Amino acid sequence: MTTVDLPLLPLGRGRDLSAERGVECPGDLPAASDPDLVERARKAKEALGDRVFVLGHHYQRDEVIQFADVTGDSFKLARDAAARPEAEFIVFCGVHFMAESADILTKPEQQVVLPDLAAGCSMADMARLTQVEAAWDAMAAAGVQQQVVPVTYMNSSADIKAFCGRNGGVVCTSSNAQTALEWAYEQQGPDTKVLFLPDQHLGRNTAVLQLGLSLDDCVVWDPHRPNGGLTEQQLRDARMILWKGHCSVHGRFSEDVVDELRAANPDINILVHPECKHEVVLKADLIGSTEFIIQTIEAAPAGSSWAIGTELNLVKRLADSHPDKKIAFLDRNVCYCSTMNRIDLPHLVWALESLVEGVVVNRIEVDPETEAQALVALERMLSLPGKTAKD
Repeated sequence: MTTVDLPLLPLGRGRDLSAERGVECPGDLPAASDPDLVERARKAKEALGDRVFVLGHHYQRDEVIQFADVTGDSFKLARDAAARPEAEFIVFCGVHFMAESADILTKPEQQVVLPDLAAGCSMADMARLTQVEAAWDAMAAAGVQQQVVPVTYMNSSADIKAFCGRNGGVVCTSSNAQTALEWAYEQQGPDTKVLFLPDQHLGRNTAVLQLGLSLDDCVVWDPHRPNGGLTEQQLRDARMILWKGHCSVHGRFSEDVVDELRAANPDINILVHPECKHEVVLKADLIGSTEFIIQTIEAAPAGSSWAIGTELNLVKRLADSHPDKKIAFLDRNVCYCSTMNRIDLPHLVWALESLVEGVVVNRIEVDPETEAQALVALERMLSLPGKTAKD
């Protein structure tokens, strides 16, 4: 894969001090530890047959993706799982909130397995239920709660989806965030406000670039500051209350790298995910969900040059699949999603072989009350017009 001559930090030879704590860039991923693992995974999957359905998120390692029955983004994969009721076991190669969504949407008798329970999501973890409930109470104290409609990104925990479900809110994906926000602003009349969880960048980019709100219409609620760091007047004046959360991968991309790439190659196309910072999105040529990014590269003419701002496993896979195009990663550092990459081949083999032996490991179960309330918010999304199955 080309890197457009940007300096990279290879494994063990450097450290990026701007990296978020806990998500430092590891450099290139090491090879699978056991050369027999591929054969063991194949045999276990073959032994399970139609009893198992393996889902692989686009950001997973190639060594894992090769065993996926379907690939896609989080909501698409959960929908795919729900469409396979004959599968006893859903092995979700992704992160925790995705496995929760699969459990919510599948039948009670189906069992969802996450090969490594440490595969979480730093963005989803940035909005805890107790924090959101405290913010909700503060909005009541400011006299604005009745005007606020909560909207949560798919990349959130089941209990945050449930919070939205019981408070008149909705779930959205990066494909239908505009539609979800338009729906939300119709709920409480002209004074409606939206509390957008947990990714401030997707919320801001959608509100400003697609709905025509101004940056002044947006405020950021910081759960680690008293009253979110906002005055009651700021809450009253705001139309979009953005939760202070972000994606640890997409938040890394910077506008100065875009400038460097354009200076080196004026013909380069900058293609980014809407989880990127607003300043980066403003400098991009195209912005869209992971599925949009894949479709754009597939349709691009041979010889075209691209710098892509999304997770590195996917960018590398696109570069390998389209050798007739020049595809680069929109960062100076070799940085994979550290939590996505916890699902490796040893964990997948362990999960599959355990199922062969009749042992269900790392089952993800959402309690019935949370599931019912989260399903309300998901079903509201499903009833929206336009795209709802991509994220």
